[in-house]
Amino acid sequence: MKDLETRYLERLSDLYPTIAAASTEIINLQSILNLPKGTENFLTDVHGEYEAFSHVLKNGSGSVRRKIEDVFGNRMSDRDKRSLATLIYYPKAKMDLIRQEEPNMEDWYRVHLYLLIEVSKRAASKYTRSKVRKALPKDFAYVIEELITEKAEVSDKESYYNEIISTIIRIGRAEEFICAISELIQRLVVDHLHIVGDIYDRGPGPHIIMDKLVDYHSVDIQWGNHDVAWMGAAAGQRGCIANVVRICARYGNLDILEDGYGINLLPLAAFAMRVYKDDPCTCFRLKAPDRPDSEEMQMNLRIHKAISIIQFKLEGQIIRRQKSFHLEERALLHRIDYEKGTITLNGKEYQLLDTNFPTVDPADPYALSAEEEEIMDRLERAFENCGKLQQHMRFLLAKGGLYKVYNDNLLYHGCVPLTEDGELKEVEVYGKKYRGKELYDVLDAYVRKGFFALDEKERQDGKDIMWYIWLHPDSPLFGKNRMATFERYFLAEPETHLEKKNPYYDLIENEEVIDRIMREFGLDPGNSHIVNGHVPVRRKDGESPIKCGGKVLVIDGGFSKAYQKQTGIAGYTLIYNSYGIRLVALEPFESTEAAIKKEIDIHSETMVVTRVRDRCLVGDTDAGREMKEQIRDLERLLTAYRNGEITEKI
Repeated sequence: MKDLETRYLERLSDLYPTIAAASTEIINLQSILNLPKGTENFLTDVHGEYEAFSHVLKNGSGSVRRKIEDVFGNRMSDRDKRSLATLIYYPKAKMDLIRQEEPNMEDWYRVHLYLLIEVSKRAASKYTRSKVRKALPKDFAYVIEELITEKAEVSDKESYYNEIISTIIRIGRAEEFICAISELIQRLVVDHLHIVGDIYDRGPGPHIIMDKLVDYHSVDIQWGNHDVAWMGAAAGQRGCIANVVRICARYGNLDILEDGYGINLLPLAAFAMRVYKDDPCTCFRLKAPDRPDSEEMQMNLRIHKAISIIQFKLEGQIIRRQKSFHLEERALLHRIDYEKGTITLNGKEYQLLDTNFPTVDPADPYALSAEEEEIMDRLERAFENCGKLQQHMRFLLAKGGLYKVYNDNLLYHGCVPLTEDGELKEVEVYGKKYRGKELYDVLDAYVRKGFFALDEKERQDGKDIMWYIWLHPDSPLFGKNRMATFERYFLAEPETHLEKKNPYYDLIENEEVIDRIMREFGLDPGNSHIVNGHVPVRRKDGESPIKCGGKVLVIDGGFSKAYQKQTGIAGYTLIYNSYGIRLVALEPFESTEAAIKKEIDIHSETMVVTRVRDRCLVGDTDAGREMKEQIRDLERLLTAYRNGEITEKI
């Protein structure tokens, strides 16, 4: 053990080769421990709504406006505060509007440069100068650093700072500087971003959201079941591919695949238009505004039906291949009486709303036709070889997982599978049983095997587990007894559409159960929270996102426009800063153009979840605990230098 410790100290001495270097780092780390903790922003279930998502990133879930309030208080009118906030969110677009009305732009630049400098000073105040320096925009790094480190009481430099501002305006760089400092404020008000699942599906721009996340300074992602379906599709899992294409078709978002990712859907479209030419496809109406008689809408209806039938076939194949999934009751095509146009479920016969199945062979209903097989071959290759999609999925793998424990908060998208009496449910995965954290860990490992395993069977099992996570009753990201897609398309009877939730959702207010979950993931129930997404909170019906006395925070309130009529709002975001935890309820987002012209922000109400008596410091966080370990190691290195155990490298 002594030799191991000595080897470790020798490696550490490569980084800190002298007593002076080790001492300086100890002083630096110790000082950082006493800074206020950075602000964390939590979002979930953004479902492709890129305009609203982009706005929330820009305003930091209200953090920018709070900084403006902190700086100017009653010295500025509410209207001027809104205008300044909008300038910070959309500097270029806002200045384009101002220029049309403002007779003296030089004066306007001067006033707003000073205002922005004051806000940026406050935003930078909780960070070390080194961290701020790394965030500075390259073109103006030196100038901004000079301006935001100015001390009001140092009058000797007042003319120096005034001259910097005057020169920026005189040489025509004011607008570029305003853009740069506005983006710096956006960057500094949120230290770390958490995305608690479901970036994909329903909305029109998940690929745009992913581009923003790839460029974001500090982020982690807890996968949602919709995200995992896209990951499976990118890995070439055919059931996932069919689901992804079907949902894009259903919401009128096929351009995500065609324009966003460059995936060619022409063979599928040509097949659908020919095979279902005379089929009205009324069961496959889209959840998208359009003229129902338009040619594009008619084509989309047929694509929607064609890929749905292919999906039901492929899923039947997976169910037969993966017996251990125990999903035999969800293979439905062989239960249809194709002559009578009925299906028998749970001993009861139901009349189908649509009986046109030209590609289904009743003798072998799960076999793809030759054309369907060719379409799936092409789609599989397209998904696997799409560079942009693969980049996005690798980012999800690198920054994401099925759950995360961070600063005494447990983050996951769906639910921890439970039994009716609140115990952790044992779930079978490929012949072995797991529960709780162990279940999450093994499913996470299989997802990664689906991309990286060298063994062909392990890789296929990993791909299939992504389809399992998408819709299995025991999946922690799905949490219902079935996904009744077929029934919702083909049957009128409401009882066939029901999807019963896991007992977790009935027990979410049970403190004993929630404490058990927290302890399972290594947390102290006395000072921890669960941050949960997946199931929209119906605020209009009086439901609260704060569950179990504040121990569980469900922050899916309808970011997706498809859910806003049910929830009454446009989602929740969560802010955790040095003063405590706040829930922010969001108003529906009209458009970026309206936000700029009308200066309307989208957060409507803030609820304080916890408030601390003493500000939370970096030393109280996970990063702070790591720093304390580093300090102990460095102090041990100092002792080794002074005792002669390790020689300085001068």
